This record gives sequence, structure tokens and C-alpha cells, in this order.
Amino acid sequence: MSADVTVIVLAAGGGTRMRSKTMKVLHRVSGRSMLGHVLAAVERCEPARVVAVVGHQREAVAAHLADLRPDALVAVQETQEGTGHAVRVALDAMAAAGETPRGPVLVAYGDTPLLDGGSLASFVTEHREEGRAVSILSGVVADPTGYGRVVRREDGSVEAIVEHKDADETQRAVREINSGILAFEPGFLLEAIGRIGNDNAKGEYYLTDAVALAREAGLGVGAHRVADVLETEGVNDREQLARAGRAMNDRILRRWMQAGVTVMDPATTWVDADVVLEPDATLLPGVQLLGATVVAEDAVVGPDCTLEDCEVGAGARVVRAHAQLAVVHAGAQVGPFAYLRPGSVVGPSAKVGTFVETKNSTLAEGAKVPHLSYVGDADIGEGTNVGAGTIVANYDGVAKHRTTVGRHARTGSNNTFVAPVTIGDGAGTGAGTTVREDVPAGALAVSAGPQRNLEGWTARRRPGTAQARAAEEAQVTPGS
Repeated sequence: MSADVTVIVLAAGGGTRMRSKTMKVLHRVSGRSMLGHVLAAVERCEPARVVAVVGHQREAVAAHLADLRPDALVAVQETQEGTGHAVRVALDAMAAAGETPRGPVLVAYGDTPLLDGGSLASFVTEHREEGRAVSILSGVVADPTGYGRVVRREDGSVEAIVEHKDADETQRAVREINSGILAFEPGFLLEAIGRIGNDNAKGEYYLTDAVALAREAGLGVGAHRVADVLETEGVNDREQLARAGRAMNDRILRRWMQAGVTVMDPATTWVDADVVLEPDATLLPGVQLLGATVVAEDAVVGPDCTLEDCEVGAGARVVRAHAQLAVVHAGAQVGPFAYLRPGSVVGPSAKVGTFVETKNSTLAEGAKVPHLSYVGDADIGEGTNVGAGTIVANYDGVAKHRTTVGRHARTGSNNTFVAPVTIGDGAGTGAGTTVREDVPAGALAVSAGPQRNLEGWTARRRPGTAQARAAEEAQVTPGS
């Protein structure tokens, strides 16, 4: 497609039915804003210029637009007076910037997250090839009640768009409806936009009135039926937002399954639009993959995992874990019931086990933290095993400090590493040790004193208890 398409995205409405402090088009579906989905779809048309018409919460929408497409032109609709008025505002903004549409003008809506880029590209191509003044993106629905009907002539061209309240019995039987998404020949649009009036019940300027103007001028008007009319459905409230989210998720999962990914239970699996999955990855029930998460081949995620902006390497296994901004390398194991906070790196064939939390820490190849531990701001060396119940005390009340454990070290259970501290290669620590000073390579650190047994303590301090009776019985029957 030649790069002369102008896309006008209407994103000025307040969305009062959302009942939200967040602007409607900024609500998210599958990890992207609705506006973000629309911009991704129109990109398939290779537009030379994108103009976004903003109104309510214009600063927030414009800032988000700048992140998504910095070259977009922002046009401000001070008062919302209908779609025709919004398009006139967009064209005026282009004129103020010294620009004029050179090719087809596509008008889309910022609250239609299910738009498919392929459908839009086909729509614009057909519009151009047929040489029409106006083209309508239409769809067929089972129940068209409330929608504008696309009334065609015998030759298949469009006679008119008739609103439900104005339709006669024959027209109401038509199930092809107007989506509101239109394409225009630029010369006609520039001439017609000033002729659209607001003589209607709402006193608004309706862009669809351009269809009648084109017909009066004897110009071509056609409609392109989209395969799935759900693509064009706008989102106006939270219920519709949820439906769009489910439909988008189904679409995403279908695409990945067709690409060779195993999704054990699509009903409980949620994958954001920007997630990347490799063939032969497996997602078990209860998995959420959010943001820019990447899962490599032969990796298994789940059941019951939430990964946000994470990387999971080939053949890794992540089960019942929550992770954010973490990297799990090839062959590594995480979970069950592990929490990887930002900056966590689990090296090749390393392990973060049950009820383990890590933060801003690196486990080198083959390192293991198997049980009941907190590892924060630490580097754990190759092949090292950290004992159960270990706590890295990384915060002194003012600043965070780093702990380093060398290669092939063996640290005991119930240890506390008081950062900053270094435990050398091949070193060890005894059970219950508090490490406050560096441990040289190959040394064993112990901090507990000799064990003392206080004979008869239970009888003296716990008389009459089950514990005391058991001790007494054991003394009567030695070895029992």
C-alpha cells in the first residue's frame, strides 16, 4: 500500500458510562490501551499521517499518544459536536500544519480495540481500487436493532445509511450495519465536510451525512463487509470492556496455538498482546503472561503463575510463581510459591524453590535457593546451595547493601547474611549462623556457642503438661 493514507482517530469523547477517572480510550485491554490497539491496527495501512482528535483529558491522551506514536498530529476538539465536527477539527489541524491529505482518508475510533489491521488494509485497498468517494466498513449481525442499516442498490453499491428510528419495515429487516468507520476520497471530503449540517435532534454534525452528499453528486459509495463485526464494536462501559478483553484474549491464544504453543486451558489463561511465545512452549491452567513477557521453546509455565515483563528461557520450569521484571534462564526451576521481584536473574539450571523471595539478585548457573528464604541485593555463585530459612539482611535502615556468595559454597540452614558481606568460593556456614564478616574461600563460619543441655528442665518448668509426662515416661523406659 502506498504511503499516502491519512488516518483520523476520534478519541475526544468523555466515556461517561465507564464511570471512571481514567479517559475511556486509555482503559486497557490485553495489556494495551484501547487507543494503542487502534493505532497498532491502522499501522497496517502504512499511513503517511495519523491525526488524533482529543477533547476530554486531552493532556493525558496526548501524552499517551506521544509515547505510542510521537509523529502523530494532535487536534483538539474543544466541544464535542459530533463526528463530522471532529473530522473538520482534524482537517483544520492539518491545514494549520501546512498539510493536505493526498490519498484516502480513513476515519477510525479510539474505543474499538478489536480492530484488525488486515481488515482495515483490505478496506482501504478496496476503497482506492473502486475509486469511491465514500466507503463504509460494515458488518452483518443477527440482531441489528439500534444500528444504522446499510441500504444497497441492486448493483451492490450503497444507496444510504438509514438509522433504526428512521427505517421502514423493509429496511429494518436488513442485517448489514454501519460500523461508523469510513474511508474518503480526500478531495470529496475536503469539499463535503463544510456542507454537513446539524439539523437533527441532537444538533450535532454527523459524518455519515457525507454518504447522502456523495449520492446527490452522483459519486461512488460502497461498503466493505468485515468478516467479524465484533472487530468494529466500540467499548462504552465496563461490561463491554470485559467482553472486549475476553474476545481479544481468545484471539491472542488462538494465534499462539496455531503457531505451535500448547495452552492447556484457554479459559483460565490470559496473555497480553505484546507477549512473545516460541513454538513448543507450554502454558498450564491459571497462567497470566503480562506486558512484554517472553517464553522460549520447551519452557513450561504454570499452573497458577503471573509473570509480568519477564523472560523465561528454553526448557525452564516456572510453577505457582509471581514474577515481575525477572529473567529465568534456560533449564532453570522456579517455585512452587516463589516470588521474583524486579531485578531477579535465575541463571541456567539454577533453582529458586518453595516460599523463596528474590529481589535485585543473581543466581549463577546451577545455584540453588531451595526453601523458605529471602535473597535481596545479592549475587549467588555457580553451583552454590543456600540453606533453608536463609535471610539476606540487605537494609540497614538507611541504605541497601550487597551480599556476594562465591562459587560452590554450602551455607547452612537458618542463616542470616548481614550485608555488606562476602562468602568466598567453596566456603561453608554452620546452621544458625549469623554472618557479619567476610568468610574466606574454603573456610567454615559458625557463630553459635557450644550446646548446653539443662537436665530436668521440662519437669521443673512445665510440670503437669503432656511434654512433662512424655519426658517422665521416657526416663522410666530408657530408649523408648
